[in-house]
Order: sequence, then structure tokens, then C-alpha cells
Amino acid sequence: MRSNIGRYGIRRPSRILANFFVLGACLLSASTRAQTPFYQASPQEIAGAPGTTIRQEALGLPAPFGASVVRVLYRSRGLHDESIPVSGVVIIPSGPPPAEGRPIIAWAHPTTGVVPRCAPSLAMFLIQQIQGVRQMMQRGYVVAATDYPGLGTSETHPYLVGVSEARAVLDSVRVARALTGAPNRFIVWGHSQGGQAALFSGIIAKSYAPELNLFGVAAAAPATDLATLLAADIDTNGGRNLTAMTLWSWSRVFGAPIDRVVEPDAVPTVDALADECIESIYDILRRRGPTRALEQQFLSVQNFYTTEPWRSLMVRNTPSTLPPHIPVFLAQGGDDQLVRPQVTLDYMRRLCRAGSKVRLIVLPNANHGFIARDSAEAAVQWMTDRFAGLPAPSDCSG
Repeated sequence: MRSNIGRYGIRRPSRILANFFVLGACLLSASTRAQTPFYQASPQEIAGAPGTTIRQEALGLPAPFGASVVRVLYRSRGLHDESIPVSGVVIIPSGPPPAEGRPIIAWAHPTTGVVPRCAPSLAMFLIQQIQGVRQMMQRGYVVAATDYPGLGTSETHPYLVGVSEARAVLDSVRVARALTGAPNRFIVWGHSQGGQAALFSGIIAKSYAPELNLFGVAAAAPATDLATLLAADIDTNGGRNLTAMTLWSWSRVFGAPIDRVVEPDAVPTVDALADECIESIYDILRRRGPTRALEQQFLSVQNFYTTEPWRSLMVRNTPSTLPPHIPVFLAQGGDDQLVRPQVTLDYMRRLCRAGSKVRLIVLPNANHGFIARDSAEAAVQWMTDRFAGLPAPSDCSG
């Protein structure tokens, strides 16, 4: 397999940033805004077809090339197939669309937290969080950026739950189409947790949203093997944060018994970490105390990911291969200490064996926090080629 290693010659970031420790946290934003009634919906408002809009409002955020930003609250489907509200934004390029309409790129965001106030649509520097947005606006693409369930809205966020994320992503595309009159052509682009969301979107797109035409899936350092991810990283600050948020969320979403795997005295620390967002340097500083506490006391069962129900939940939320007609772009940082390069290479091999055409770029000096930023130009060019109908390249051998 050819990896195109170091193709873009990315400069090595500082060690402090290279050790940026939370899954997917590469955001440059400051603290989040206070929530508003916009995110609240009555049962009567929530009832309806997935991908339909409950409400929308224009945001006066500066966007590249004069694009407009619309915050949306829309209907999606929960894990029990119930109607739920999900929030997000749609970014629309300025000027009249071309005759064939504007394709849509669905941006699936990395970890921002697990409580409602951590929604990206509440962040002051929302636009800067969407990697490649400048190139997307320049090329005239509509961007649909979901918050995922439970971020913005009041229910518990199903953190690292692939089907939940994917439904929200696909329904955000439906909303963007209704809002802009865009055609049914779209690509999903995600980082870390969002990479998992992008892959699951590709897996369920045909069954969940058959009217949409998925041209490709692009993922930077995707979470593809949750058990390996947790096993490899549990002795790091990033791994402890990731594990704490996963245990906290899954204990509430699935009723998994957190008290059987976490020391009783560590439960308040897990709760404290779950209540903090990951959207600024101040957020990271606030997490340092609880993170250090977990170094001293955390798990009562060190290999909890091999015990039930945790093992089955991790298997269920580890993405399988995609239908082989959907081309895939993968980006991986060689200096990634959270999603290890070997995990992404192993997933690529699975895709190749299943018949997928996979483009892989490995940037040797890129870490987890910046791999989406550093690979965005290549990713958007790959998306542009897919929309143009060019043959999908592949780095699969044989």
C-alpha cells in the first residue's frame, strides 16, 4: 500500500500542542455562548419526518467570501427510532448558485464535550472549527455541520455512538437541501469522533437516506477501533479523558453499569470531566485538575473493555467496511498519540480487502489535534474531484 507519506511537508507543531490531549480537540475557539430557547422544542414540534426543520435563525458570524451562516434545529431519529431534535448550522456561499446547484459537504466535528452547552453551534469561533471551510466556500459548496444529539439539545449526548452521529449527519444534509435547494449530491468529511461519524454515515446512508447520493467519505484520524483505542491510551491523559466521557455517556444512554468498572471515589471526578467542554485553552486548563486525579484513582477493572456490556457496545460502535462503490479518503498524523497510525492503517486494509478505493495520506509530523487542519486542502481537492466525476484514486495494493 502506498501511503503518500509526507506529501505536503507539514511543519512540526510545538510539543505543547502536539500533546493536546482530548479526542479530536483541535478547536481555536473561546468559551461557548449561553444556551437560548432556540434549542428547546415541544413534543409537538419534535414530531415529524427526519431531516425536516423545526426552526432556523441567521447568525451574524463572519464567514469566508461573504458566506451566510444559519443555525438550525431539526428532526432526527434517536437510538430507539424516536423523533428527536438536533441542532447545527448550514453555511451557504454568497451569490447565485450554478445551474446544476451547489453540492453539500457534511462536516462531522471532533469531540467538543458531552453536555448540551458544548455544541459547536454555540461556539464563538464556530467557523474556524470547520477544517477546510475556506476552500469549501471558495468552490461554492454548501456546508452542513451537525452538533449531534445532546449537544445543544437537552438529551444525553450518545458519545462515540456511530449510528446516532450518522443519522444526525445525514439529516443535516436533508435540512441543507431544503434550505438551499441543493441537489442530492454530498460528501461527508469528519475528524476523530467526526471521522467515526463520517464512516458510519457511509455505512447507513443507503438504508437511512436513500434519496441522497453519497459521492465519498473523508475522515481524518477516525475512531475506528474503540477497544484498541482505549486499551492503547488508558495510561495517557487523553485516554483517561476519552474513557471517562465514554463511560459517563454510555452509562446514561445504554444503562451500562459504570459503578462496576470505576472506583466509587473516582465517580465525582468522572462527572466533573463530563461537565466540561473542550473548546478553548481555558477549558483544557479546567480539566487539568480532574485529569490528574484520575491518574491516582480511576478504574476498578483495568481491562473493562473486555467485559460486558462494554465489550459489545464497543464492537457495535466500531465502524465496519463501507459499500465498495463509496470512495474513501483517510488522513493520519504520524505523531498522533491518541488515534495511533497503525489503527488507521489496519482499517484501511480492511477497506481495501472489501473492495473500496482508498486514498491515504500520512503526515509524519502531524498530531491528533491538527491532522484535519493539515490535511484539509488535500481532502477538499479529493472531494472536488469526486463531485467532478473523476475516477477515484486508490492506494490499495494489488
